Amino acid sequence: MSEKSNSKILLKMFITFCKIGLFTFGGGYAMIPLMEKEVVERKNWVEKDKFTDTVSLTQTIPGAVAINLSILVGYNIKGILGAVISSIAVSLPSFIIILLIAFTLMKTGEISVLQSAFEGIRPAIAALILYAAVSLSKSVKWSIVLVFLTIGGFAAIGVFKINPIYIIVIAFIMGTLYSMSQGGNNP
Repeated sequence: MSEKSNSKILLKMFITFCKIGLFTFGGGYAMIPLMEKEVVERKNWVEKDKFTDTVSLTQTIPGAVAINLSILVGYNIKGILGAVISSIAVSLPSFIIILLIAFTLMKTGEISVLQSAFEGIRPAIAALILYAAVSLSKSVKWSIVLVFLTIGGFAAIGVFKINPIYIIVIAFIMGTLYSMSQGGNNP
């Protein structure tokens, strides 16, 4: 690949991931649908199955889901440089917005407008997270074990208030053990 076309794809990646970072409120889970639409559907940089696997992998890595996902997707597209570009680009809009908010608060001391804006944004965040869950569930090869893991995880978090990190680790271990017991097939 020529250096010019390589630079072109890196610039497209930077712009795309900046857009994802700019238009995603609510953190990493809310980012999943927009990132999927951009990198899987519009740009065809990553296949749907690979994206779903990457989203699953980000659940097991310490750190912010948004950053982890952008790093792994960027790496899948253009290696180490892609990972660096995508993580900087997805973080840059938030960094600039937070600086502007901090500057405004230091000058005015007014926070009620921000609180009102965030009240309006919360339902949209919930909708994006629900969409991400539904979208990801469509690509899962469901089995009775996965249904029980899903229901059990939901109950453990929602009813028993168990830390989601523990649920992710337990589900990872159980899914791996089940897969190994089936001869390496997916659970």
